[in-house]
Amino acid sequence: MCAIELEPVIRTARLRLRKPRRKDAARIAALANDIDVARMTTRMPHPYGLDHAETYLDSLAGRDPSREALFVVDHEDEGLIGMLGFHPNELGRAELGYWLGRPYWGQGYATEAASAALVWASKDWRRRMVVAGHFADNPASGEVLCKAGFLYTGEVRRLPSAARGEPVPARMMVWLA
Repeated sequence: MCAIELEPVIRTARLRLRKPRRKDAARIAALANDIDVARMTTRMPHPYGLDHAETYLDSLAGRDPSREALFVVDHEDEGLIGMLGFHPNELGRAELGYWLGRPYWGQGYATEAASAALVWASKDWRRRMVVAGHFADNPASGEVLCKAGFLYTGEVRRLPSAARGEPVPARMMVWLA
């Protein structure tokens, strides 16, 4: 088996996905401190301050790159516009999660980033299956995942939402290489 590149960079027409750095904290906090961003994620609290971003970035140091891959989504003109990652779920399968700051919604950036990350996951990270889910009240995220090649499984789970303070119905999806 090939060694995993510890700091992969994925390039698209408009974006660059790269390893998060501590100097990203202020920009992450500025974009993530939006209730409409945070409420569509499982782990992001609201309000979301600089201390949250710094603690999160510091926690990345001990992650195993063979099990988890995290990327900042950089726009060619805007810089950091969000984040995307593959995390092991409770069954050890790679699960895709992402968020973008509100000014970058509806412009195809999430689909572009997710599609490129899935190509990387298949070719370089050697994943043949990735799972994902989106909260049922966020159909735009479902559209992103469908455009990136995910299919609905028919399963609806109640997943936590730190910003909402309660579990929320989520529609589960799968992507096969």
